[in-house]
Amino acid sequence: MNIGKQLKDARIESGYTQEQIAEQLDVSRQTISSWENGRTFPDIVSVVSLSDIYDVSLDVLIKGDEKMLEHLEESTNIVKSNKKLLFAIIANILTAIAMIGLSVIVPSNEYVLAGVFCVMVIAASFLMHQIVKRI
Repeated sequence: MNIGKQLKDARIESGYTQEQIAEQLDVSRQTISSWENGRTFPDIVSVVSLSDIYDVSLDVLIKGDEKMLEHLEESTNIVKSNKKLLFAIIANILTAIAMIGLSVIVPSNEYVLAGVFCVMVIAASFLMHQIVKRI
C-alpha cells in the first residue's frame, strides 16, 4: 500500500479534513491533497507529525511504500552530499592558501607556476563536481 492511501485512510479514520491537517502542519490544503494522491511525498518531519496526529506508527505509514522509502533515502543522501560539498569548499580554500604560500616561498619559474595552476584547477574541478552533483 502506498503512503498516500495510508495518509488518506488515517486522516478519514481520525475524522480530520484536509484543511484541518494542513493548518496543523502549516502547509496548504493542496499539499495534503498532493501527498494523499501520491503526486508528492511529505518530508520526514511532516511524516512524524502526521504519525502523531493520526496516532499511527511510522512503520504503518512508511514501510509499505517503496517510493516513499526511496524519497527518504534520497533526502538523507542530500545531507551526506552537503557534508561533501562543505569538505570540497574547505579543501579548495586550504589548497589556494597553500599554493599562494608555496609560490611566495619557492623561487619563481614556469614549472612551479604551472604546477600551482594545475593543483588549483584540480581543486576547483573537485568543488565544481560536488556542486553539480548536488544540483
